[in-house]
Amino acid sequence: MRSKKVLSLLVAVCFGLVMAGVAIATDKGPETITMDSKVFPKHKKSLVVFSHQKHNVDYGIACTECHHAYKDGKNVWKEGDAVKKCDACHTGAKAPKEPKLSKKEKIKGYMYSAIHENCKGCHKAAKKESKAAPTKCGECHLKVAK
Repeated sequence: MRSKKVLSLLVAVCFGLVMAGVAIATDKGPETITMDSKVFPKHKKSLVVFSHQKHNVDYGIACTECHHAYKDGKNVWKEGDAVKKCDACHTGAKAPKEPKLSKKEKIKGYMYSAIHENCKGCHKAAKKESKAAPTKCGECHLKVAK
């Protein structure tokens, strides 16, 4: 009788571990992400609410289009790796006008350039393929009622 209880408990624990593993493996992140960052002391426009669900699941955009960890110039980030906030690497708000920086330097160091290049670049490319994608400021930075 005791061995049946132990066996039942063991089966239940194994089932729980398998289910937890499945839940972790299928985690596609939060449904929406508010694009807020500590690098911007003040926002001139409303914050963008990014639909992770739409982009990743509905539109089928690969995780590595946004998530990255570069090593020797190659994105080595893969699904399941830790996801850092953008401002962990893109530590500046907006690139200064002087000294003149290359586009690559602006993207690497400044949040404004990184986000706008990635998001707007992808949206413009989608529009060229006749897919609906916002490309104007007010289409992502929605007006907020005061």
